[in-house]
Amino acid sequence: MKLRATTGEIMRTGMMAVFCGIALFVLPLPAAAQTGEQAQAGSTSAASAPTQAAAPAPARTYFWIKDPWTKQKVMSSYPAPDQSLWDAKQIQDYEAARKEKYFAPLGLLIIRDLNIEVPIYNGTEEHILDRGAGRIKGMAKMNEDGNLGISAHRDSFFRGLKDIEMGDEVMVQSANGVVKYAVSNIRIVPKADVSVLAPVETKTLTLVTCYPFYHQGAAPERMIVTALPVVESLE
Repeated sequence: MKLRATTGEIMRTGMMAVFCGIALFVLPLPAAAQTGEQAQAGSTSAASAPTQAAAPAPARTYFWIKDPWTKQKVMSSYPAPDQSLWDAKQIQDYEAARKEKYFAPLGLLIIRDLNIEVPIYNGTEEHILDRGAGRIKGMAKMNEDGNLGISAHRDSFFRGLKDIEMGDEVMVQSANGVVKYAVSNIRIVPKADVSVLAPVETKTLTLVTCYPFYHQGAAPERMIVTALPVVESLE
């Protein structure tokens, strides 16, 4: 996640460093020279100091990523989704979908800056989008060059796209490995505009979700996020 320190935090850190620097030159009194009140206060303070337990790691779901075209497969995992921004009904639909057996996912979509890790299934039918993201059929397959389209609900897995920024890293794991992308374009188009799904020759990732994010009823527009592969430097 992106972290930004505030001016107040920097000032407090600096004051603490100066204070600690001075404290290094102050020698504590011997235990025998302390008054009874001082000794009692020190003992009470030490006894009342809370013990901070390490936060447990979020539970992860382990699953097989399977490529139905090449028959390759690989084990992967994802954490329980952050549902703090989800619509209440979508939470219910997700829990119901998890109880049903379904085909193995094609891959895993990861956007760490937005706390998104979601399995990718083949298709965008409602019962698929209740359980994760879906590859838009008719577009590129997971490991092909061309325009790979992935869709998910705006009020569940793709709610976080409202905060996506240019240059954000997007990763797609498939049975053949992981491809890193960087966001190159963000735009809003009418619902009927399907030009964003057109084939292209170069490897491209297109994320699609309904827009506006908090619109009541059927959304009139679509948010389109385009990302291009990251070229790794050899230096």
